[in-house]
Amino acid sequence: MDAAGLGPQHGFDAVRTQSRGILRAMDEIMGLFPTPFMRVPGALEPRLVKGLIEHFASLASRNNSSSTNLSHTEMLQPGDSPLLVETAALLTPKLVDFGALLFGERIGWSVKEMWVNVLDTGGRQAMHNHANSFVSGVVYLTPTHPDSQTVFMKSPGGHDFAFKNDHAKMTPSAFSADKWVSPAPQPGDLVLFPSYLMHAVPPNPGERRISMAFNAIPTRFDSWGYKITFGG
Repeated sequence: MDAAGLGPQHGFDAVRTQSRGILRAMDEIMGLFPTPFMRVPGALEPRLVKGLIEHFASLASRNNSSSTNLSHTEMLQPGDSPLLVETAALLTPKLVDFGALLFGERIGWSVKEMWVNVLDTGGRQAMHNHANSFVSGVVYLTPTHPDSQTVFMKSPGGHDFAFKNDHAKMTPSAFSADKWVSPAPQPGDLVLFPSYLMHAVPPNPGERRISMAFNAIPTRFDSWGYKITFGG
């Protein structure tokens, strides 16, 4: 028997309290309209991760405007290497899964652009989001120092209260926090998120951190017969 005097078959989520002979359900907290974030451990196998590092890390010659220790490649094209074609083929089914969460239908998706980021010791990525796309993602190619895991920020909309309860004794939750630190990634791990979501990388105190970022678009949207298609 559990603490409420009910059989264990009810489970933790179905615990009931007895008050004056009336069986009362527990209060429920529901997250309205949550933002999806998909994590795919080991999306790329070690052979492919190694090949991407060897082929593209040395091509990261574009300096970041906010950090001298962060550089990027040019936007990569499928013809640049068969490795990119193989990578896109592995990413696309995950984009279909994630797109179904965002738009309620399993529609076609294509990777719009890809680029490699090289974050050396002391480098950081300023807060930003990705324009002209619907889903963005990151594939981590090297280990990441715990202090430089990707951080996601709550959108600065007009729905927040003007005053905040912010002090040393308060405990942030999913409903009150301003930022969320993504799980520690391993080489080959993939994360997907809506392109509008603000994110950043804190200063990297560890060794060189290499990742591949990309943006994706659906093949079409259908709003009760009014169809929009995307192509490139």
